[in-house]
Amino acid sequence: MARKSGRREKANTISDGEAGFVISKDFERFNQINDIFTRAFWDSKIRTKDTDAFFEGHRKQFTVRKSAGFGQKDFALRNASWAVSDMFSNRSETEGKREGFQALMDNETLVAKDKISIEDVKEFTDELKTVAKLFGADLVGITLIDDRWHYSKRVDTRGFKPVSNDLPGSVSHVIVLGHSMNKQLVDTYPSALASAGTGLEYSREAAILTQLTSYIRSLGYDAVGSMNDTALAIPYAIKAGLGEYGRNQLVITPEFGPRVRFSKIFANIPLSIDLPIRYGITEYCTKCTKCSDACPPKALPYGKPTFDSGNQSTIRGVKKWSANCEKCFGYWAKIKTDCAICMRVCPFNRDFSKLRGKIFWKFATGRLQSLALWWEKRIGISNRVKPDVWWRTVRQ
Repeated sequence: MARKSGRREKANTISDGEAGFVISKDFERFNQINDIFTRAFWDSKIRTKDTDAFFEGHRKQFTVRKSAGFGQKDFALRNASWAVSDMFSNRSETEGKREGFQALMDNETLVAKDKISIEDVKEFTDELKTVAKLFGADLVGITLIDDRWHYSKRVDTRGFKPVSNDLPGSVSHVIVLGHSMNKQLVDTYPSALASAGTGLEYSREAAILTQLTSYIRSLGYDAVGSMNDTALAIPYAIKAGLGEYGRNQLVITPEFGPRVRFSKIFANIPLSIDLPIRYGITEYCTKCTKCSDACPPKALPYGKPTFDSGNQSTIRGVKKWSANCEKCFGYWAKIKTDCAICMRVCPFNRDFSKLRGKIFWKFATGRLQSLALWWEKRIGISNRVKPDVWWRTVRQ
């Protein structure tokens, strides 16, 4: 799927209107201590035997079930896919820093004493994006630092207490990286097998961030990598022109639909920024409720975007669709692995490199949106792929 051009070479700000953000006077920066995954360690309203078993299944011993997709091979593949990410995130555990989740990614590469001269910022930005893709990023967008999306506090995991969330040094730009998830694995949600698609991308992110930050630091500029820590990735991905926000709380991209995880690099290097692009996803999602209909715990909203955040695990003061995080994570804990049924059933969960995908995107984001909605209702996308079918394809 061809991406629209959205670059601006010189800009001091990107307006909320350009990004599609509607922010009220009640806006508050989000404190990461209220993230639903963090609350599962300290909040008695969230922490249960099921939530403890969910995390233990990743770190120590998983519980095999008879259901297809939850067998020993499925959990083994899931945990193996997470192994590199876990290695990175646990290496500073004694300091209370879970890198990539509750703390920035450490980088052992020193910032070079001599900075390279960047005479043509646009040319250098294009080159840097090529390097990012060489390391494995699927999407790359550039935007400016916007402190509103940074956590007011990060979490010290030694006692799960809020602590300062200041960025080191002086950074000006955010390099947002998109990592596409394997569609064949996504199509088996909900299953432990499908979660391998999540773990693979977190592990890739950890490696790519380390490589790209090392490259920038070796050019004489400061750069720090970030996955789920430090700042909300979704607003930055939208501001960097990589996609639009959907009812399922995911960024819908023209290349991979909702099957994308995002990481970011905070840097003080001069770069040409990208503009947000409005494709019409909000308009489509306002009329479509497939994700809400399919959600087992009924955690996804109906209706139009509102300022009602719903619970303490959602940022306040932003007009958007907000999930009931307690219900969502409660279901994850129940099945002992993550659930992304909302990603699987999304009408944009298509292969946009194929003709049918290209036609659907054109209809869904254009004047024939009603035809796309009819198409999806009458034909739809494929049903869930049974995990044992996925394993059979591996053996072929």
